[in-house]
Amino acid sequence: MTKTLLSFGHGYSARALTRLLSDDWRVIGTTRSEDKAAELMASGTEPRIWPGADLTPALNTATHLLISAGPSDAGDPVLNELRHEIEARREQFEWVGYLSTTGVYGDHNGDWVDETTPLTPSTKRGQLRVNAEADWQSLDLPLHIFRLAGIYGPGRGPFAKVRNGTARRIIKEGQVFSRIHVADIAQVLKASIDQPNAGAIYNLCDNDPAPPEDVIGYAAELLNLPIPPAQDFETADMTPMARSFYAESKKVRNDRIKDELGVDLIYPDYRAGLQALLAAETNP
Repeated sequence: MTKTLLSFGHGYSARALTRLLSDDWRVIGTTRSEDKAAELMASGTEPRIWPGADLTPALNTATHLLISAGPSDAGDPVLNELRHEIEARREQFEWVGYLSTTGVYGDHNGDWVDETTPLTPSTKRGQLRVNAEADWQSLDLPLHIFRLAGIYGPGRGPFAKVRNGTARRIIKEGQVFSRIHVADIAQVLKASIDQPNAGAIYNLCDNDPAPPEDVIGYAAELLNLPIPPAQDFETADMTPMARSFYAESKKVRNDRIKDELGVDLIYPDYRAGLQALLAAETNP
């Protein structure tokens, strides 16, 4: 029996998931641009340019929903436009996935957090995600929330910046980030689809939270290039957006994806992930 995934904001992580779905899946993905619509079509996904397109036919056939579209000051864009249509069809959905962020936990001074940690975001982006999570949870849907750490993978690694000399090792004492390879995001989503647990919340991150300068340094080592010089966070020339990422320091636990979904991470730490990215670049 054909299953239909309707994916809102069908971007980097959602595309990785669709590559794991079998041929009997139908995938409909929304995008805002004609160029990206052509890319989606070439990959086997049925594109819908939205906002704009009438999504009623897609909603009528959808068995699964994936929401990657981010919230704004106005709230969640999908619920703002389609709340009633989604609620009216809640009985037909087998699984609904919402991609959130570990930014909802806020700053914990480098300490550990898990899915039960209170949500105390320290950035506006994090607060908007907290609001969006609650908005989706208010609906009677088989909702699964996935809180993603920093995403990397093909086309999103540090090698280009290290090669062209623009990589920087920003040093802020005690700063630590968690991260996740896009292939592991995809396998967690697929595992959840295969064994849905309505109401579940999962942290998506690898096993090794690390200071960002360590990642840049290791990338340089792999390339046999000089390690970029250290720059102090307080005096470094950074955009407000870049600086805001350093407002929070925490280590994120991922036990639940292993214990409940049986996930064995493909890339358990950034070293394994970067080695694989470089190998793929060298031998495409």
